[in-house]
Amino acid sequence: MEDYLESVIKQFQYYKLLGEKALNQMPETQFFYTPNEESNSLAVIVKHLSGNMLSRWTDFLTTDGEKEWRNREAEFEADFNSPEEVWEAWNRGWVCFLGTLTALKTEDLTTIIYIRNQGHTVVEAINRQLAHYPYHIGQMIFLSKLIVNDQWNSLSIPKGKSQEYNQDKFSQPKTKEHFTEEYIHPKEENDK
Repeated sequence: MEDYLESVIKQFQYYKLLGEKALNQMPETQFFYTPNEESNSLAVIVKHLSGNMLSRWTDFLTTDGEKEWRNREAEFEADFNSPEEVWEAWNRGWVCFLGTLTALKTEDLTTIIYIRNQGHTVVEAINRQLAHYPYHIGQMIFLSKLIVNDQWNSLSIPKGKSQEYNQDKFSQPKTKEHFTEEYIHPKEENDK
């Protein structure tokens, strides 16, 4: 179970990085763009993620994950006025979430916590968010890619580069490491 915690922390750090790379490729004026009335802007998606993280992960082991002070409906109102507000909400949510996640101990994983009075083991609660947060980060990436268009820098293996990527991987010795290591700690940083 210790491996589980280490693995999910790395997974979430990876998705956080992907979200940040998508936001960093966007002109800040486009943080508020919506393709139609039913869609959310990047700013609204960030606002919702932050609201969810703050509610779910504040006093995680002792209070219901749907806090009385949370106003989920307001998370979908486009009322951020600046890119700085978007980044501030992004960082506040991730600091709360990752701070709580990294403080968990193996013995906490079987503890029952509640979200809207529905019991979850801590593992189930983590897995719930491991599906939820990447879902919204995928929306952010898709929207960013649509807006940036041909200026988009791929966040994974670029089109037409699979064979080259695989050749490089298979030319290296076998290793045991989490797949996110090369994204979170690129070789250049490891070689310093």
